[in-house]
This record gives sequence, structure tokens and C-alpha cells, in this order.
Amino acid sequence: MNATLPTAHSLRAALAGLLDGLPPKQAAQAVDRLIASYRGETPTDAPILRDRSDVVAYAAYRMPATFEAVRSALDALVGAAPDWTPATHTDVGGGTGAASWAVAGAWEGPATTVLDWAEPALALGRELAEASGAPGLRDARWERARIGAALELEPVDLVTVSYVLKELTAAARAGLVDAAAAAGQAVVVVEPGTPDGYARIIEARDRLIAAGLRIAAPCPHSGACPIAPGADWCHFSARVSRSSLHRQVKGGSLSHEDEKFSYVVATRFPTAPATARTIRRPQIRKGQVLLELCTREEGLARATVTKRHGALYRAARDAAWGDPWPPADGDGGS
Repeated sequence: MNATLPTAHSLRAALAGLLDGLPPKQAAQAVDRLIASYRGETPTDAPILRDRSDVVAYAAYRMPATFEAVRSALDALVGAAPDWTPATHTDVGGGTGAASWAVAGAWEGPATTVLDWAEPALALGRELAEASGAPGLRDARWERARIGAALELEPVDLVTVSYVLKELTAAARAGLVDAAAAAGQAVVVVEPGTPDGYARIIEARDRLIAAGLRIAAPCPHSGACPIAPGADWCHFSARVSRSSLHRQVKGGSLSHEDEKFSYVVATRFPTAPATARTIRRPQIRKGQVLLELCTREEGLARATVTKRHGALYRAARDAAWGDPWPPADGDGGS
């Protein structure tokens, strides 16, 4: 990867540089309120981020995790369409720009527009982008817009909608997804990895398919999800390194945390979705690896890969939750 492209480390450095001096008590109070909003039932018609103190706390608390979740979804898009590069990108409800950092790290050169209805978030996003040193972020446009059913989007190559649907009413969610589908050649939607977050992803997935897009990831197909409603939910995990600033505003002493998220990627151009995808953390046993898979032909399936599979067994031991399966040069075990 080009050294000028944004990374998780450069994001943490930009956050630390701009947020130095944040009063810990004020930050902790803002984080507590944001956590309650993030986990609760809060469809709204007003911005959750009200002022700079909210935005500063949000950036320290959420940006690294959002960045890693969106980067994972973009990695899946790159895997399904390795020769495709977006020239234009709209980040809907982008706030301080975590998804835009991930896009700028995946491809060099997309012209990005960040839309959000909270001016304090856009203002901090501009500052962080300037501190990034990445041309794609420094040249981004940051525009205030009401995010909801009435939003109009210009045609672009890529639309990202990350951790936004939670904040909207059902009608606003539907309108926003339809607008993204009409505008984008590729649409990436990311939500928290909770049962209700997954339900919103399935709702968005259905609308994207109805609008004529095809699923590129994580699903290996564009048919109905094989998970019975209410029985389980599809989600993945991304490892997030915690900076000292992050630990200060969020609490805890571990150097990392795992961000659980659900996502869908849909496109109007041909892609090569994975034949199957691991939908749980692989279980390594003596001489074998157990894989829980969502497959193109069989729906939900289990695979056992043993030492007799040779290179495939070694690949299974290295496989991570959310990875495509099998490797390009292997088979799927038995």
C-alpha cells in the first residue's frame, strides 16, 4: 500500500493531535450518552452529535472502530472486484469521516464528498482530514445535508452508509437506501453487529436487490438469506487497536477491542462473490479445523478440514472470521 494512504495508525495519530487537552470528565459524560444512543432505540429527526464536545468524544470513541469495520467491508469489495477502482465517492452521514478514511486507504484518488447534518462533526472531519496528509482526504468536500428520505444524491461510483440507518425512522431508512441505490455503481452499508443491526442490513439488502443491484459481499449470492429470521444473525468482527486517548475516553486497559458489525456490498457491475464465507470464528481442534459457512449452493453449511487436506488445512488454520472460502486454489473440505 502506498505510504501516503491513510492507515489505522495515521488515524489514531490525527485524533491524538487534534483532541489533546480534552477534559476527561466531559469526554466520559459525552461517551456515556453516545453509548446509550448507539445501543438504544433512537430513531430521530435531529443530529445525535450536538456540539464539538460531543463530536470530540465520538471521534475518540467511535472513529477507530468504524474505520476498521468499513475497511473490512471494502476489503471484501476489493476481493470481489479487484480490477475496479472508484473515481468518485459519497459518504452519507459520514460525520467526522471514518468511512472516508477507509475509502482513501483502499484506493488512491477517489474524489470524496462527505454529507452529514451535524456541522460540528463536519468541522472536526475537515480538521482530521487536513492532519491526515492524504491528498484524497485533504481534497474532500464536507457538506451539510439532512440525512433521510428526502436526500438527493448525485451519481457516483461508490456510496458508503456506515452506522447511519440506526439513527433513522423506517421510512427515512428506506428512502436513504433507495437514494444510494439510484446514485451508486457500488453501495456499501455497515451497521452494528447486533440482531437489530443485522435486521437493518437485511432490509437494505432487499431494497438494493429490488433496485437492480447484485450482492458482492459478504453473501456468496443474491438470493434470500438462509438464516431464519430471529434464529441467528450474520455479523463479523474487526480488531481495533486502542490508543491511550481511546482508553481515556472509553475506559478499560486492554490494548485492543473487537468491533462487531454487519454489512452488505452491492454493485451494478459484474463481480466475483466468494463461493462461501466463514460466518463464525473458525474452531481449531487437534488435526482439524471446523468452519461455519454461508455457501452459494447449499446455504448454511459446516466444513471439516483435516491434516489430510494438506495446503487447504494450513489455509483453514489461518482463516479468519469473515474470510472467503475456499482459497482460490483449493476446495472446501468435507
